[in-house]
Formats: sequence, structure tokens, C-alpha cells
Amino acid sequence: MNQPLYSLWQLTLYFLKLGTIGFGGPVALVSYMHRDLVENRQWISEEEYKEGLALAQLAPGPLAAQLSIYLGYVHYGLIGATLIGFAFVIPSFIMVVLLGMAYKLYGGLPWMQAIFYGISASVIGIIAVSSYKLTIKSISKFELEAIKKHWMLWIFFIVMAIFTAITQREEIILFIILGFAYMTVKAPPKWLKSQKVTSLLLISNIGFWEFEWSKLSEIAWFFTKAGAFVFGSGLAIVPFLHAGVVQEYGWLTENQFVDAVAVAMITPGPVVITVAFIGYLVAGFWGAVVAAIATFLPCYLFTVIPAPYFKKISKNVSIKAFVEGITAAVVGALVGAVIVIATRSIVDIPTLLIAITTGLSLIYIKKLQEPQLIVMAGILGIILKNYLLS
Repeated sequence: MNQPLYSLWQLTLYFLKLGTIGFGGPVALVSYMHRDLVENRQWISEEEYKEGLALAQLAPGPLAAQLSIYLGYVHYGLIGATLIGFAFVIPSFIMVVLLGMAYKLYGGLPWMQAIFYGISASVIGIIAVSSYKLTIKSISKFELEAIKKHWMLWIFFIVMAIFTAITQREEIILFIILGFAYMTVKAPPKWLKSQKVTSLLLISNIGFWEFEWSKLSEIAWFFTKAGAFVFGSGLAIVPFLHAGVVQEYGWLTENQFVDAVAVAMITPGPVVITVAFIGYLVAGFWGAVVAAIATFLPCYLFTVIPAPYFKKISKNVSIKAFVEGITAAVVGALVGAVIVIATRSIVDIPTLLIAITTGLSLIYIKKLQEPQLIVMAGILGIILKNYLLS
């Protein structure tokens, strides 16, 4: 292993910062990691990043959190994975617990919905630009010769983008099939050439300290299932959570659940951190802790356990082709996720203009950063909802 160009402390601080100001959900977060760690600082190689992205998509759990854990593992092993995972998640955990306290005190989030009106539209602009950059980096540039050369990857990309946009879900089996198909065409392994093989791949007044042991055990079991069996980005977990916390257990009302999703979208870090907000509403601070641990522990284990073996076999030419195929499918699915989010966030002309303005600002005004745009969009949302559109 080559000597890393950074210290573990530097990487931990980076992910602590990303967890604090990284808005935009999984699409934006994985793009920020590529921009900052691969392109700008060159701490992580393109190959290592692609390996991490492929493994994160193949394993169940939140995409951005898994990728961060893998990037911590690359040069610093188990200690790096643990520190980076904790640093990435803890800022947003603290924020949603504080918002949960406010929610309990004031009985709702009308002011937050006004902020979310502007922020959610701005997020669309951010993740649209981010997904474009990730696409041209992971597959090829939008040039005729490059597209001809990588035509199969572009087909995978388009298929998964359309599939995700229509079904609003991400299918792990499709990722594996497309990866296997690209490997078969690009660099078929010896065993595939010599014989036919059929394989199955599966891969207080604010309720701070209030809780019941029986409810905590229910929370632990439900959110462990959420972390262990839901694949893909933060979008994928929302239907699962809704079915459980609203329909099955009746912990939250429909309005409370919508507010919980809003909290996840307007706070930085992984979207899946909404589980901590839900846990807080159900069983106070310890409910938030148990929900967060139960959700993120499986994804941590599913990342660090196969990581050493994945790094070794990923050097194989056939495995590299498999990873390239999966990466194209993953990026396509992320673009499809952008479309899904946009249909829910772009609700009128003002939100459309906010999204377009945000995207153009990121492209043409280099000094403007994502957190600044998020703040401005939130303020604009309050003005529009309370004064101009009321």
C-alpha cells in the first residue's frame, strides 16, 4: 500500500465538515467526495473511488455513508472506516435531535416547511450539476467519439436512469446483471469461456429522556431491518420507513412523517439521518440513538467486512469490467433519483426558477458555495411563502 498523501486526522476533519455543510442528499454527497478527494486533493485515486462506489451500491444501506466508510478504509483500514463513518454521521445526528426538541416544543414545523419550499428547489439545482459532473467523470464526456467508445456503458446509464425515475426504486439485481453483462462482453473470465455456469448472486417536556424499553426494542428491530435490507440511496428507504412507522406501528401521523422527511432534506449529511428524528419523536433521545445505530451499523459491517477482499479481486481485469458496468448503472440510477426528487420539489414557477438559478450560479459564479446557496434559498422560501404567495 502506497503512503497516503494525507493523515487520518485530515480525512476525519474533511468528513466532519462534509457531514456539517454537505447538503443535497446522496447524489450531491458522493459527487462532493469525488470532487474534493479525487480531483482537487488527489488523496483517493479514481480507481479506489469507483471501487467504493460499486461496493456501496452492492451492499444494503445508505449510499453516501457507505462510500465515506469505504474511503476511510482505503488507507487506514478499520480505524479509518470507523472514525470517518462516525465523523460523517454525527453532525447531522445532533442537528436532527435539536430539531426534534423544537418539534416537540412547538408542535409542528410550519416555519420549516417555508424554508424547505426554497431549499428543496435549490437542492435540485445542486444535485443536477453534481450528477452531470459525476456522469462525465464516471462514464465519458458528452462527445461523439467518447460516447461511441463507451456505448454500452451509456446504454446502462440511460436504462437505469429511466427505470429509477419511473419505478422510484433501485434494484440491486439489475446492477449485478448489468455489471456481469459488461464483464462478459469486455473481459470475460476464463471460467466463463471454458464452461457454462449458472450462478445466483444475492448479495423532559420535550421528551428528551422519555422512553419505554419495549418501544426501544421495537425501534431497534425495525431500523435494523431498514439498514440491512434496503439498497440504494436515501430515497430507497423512505417508502420502507413510511410503511413501518405510519402504517404498521402507527408511531407517526402522515403529517409528522412528511415533516421528518423535510428535516432530513434541509439538514446536511446523509438523508437517512431522518431515522434519528423519527426515533426522537417516538422515544426521545434514546430512541434517536437506537434508531441511528440500528440503521447505520449494518451498512458499516456490510462495507468493512467485504472491503479487503473487494480491493484484492478488483485488480482482476474481469472484475474491473464488472465494476465499470455497475458504476455506469449506479450513476444512471442516481440521475433517475434526481428526476424523482425534482417531481416532488419543483411544484410551481418560483421553485423552478430557484432550481435553475442555483444550477447556473454553481456553474458560472465560482466563489459561491453550496451552503451559501442553501441559506439564500431558505430565506427566499420564507419570503415567498409568508409574504408573496400567501
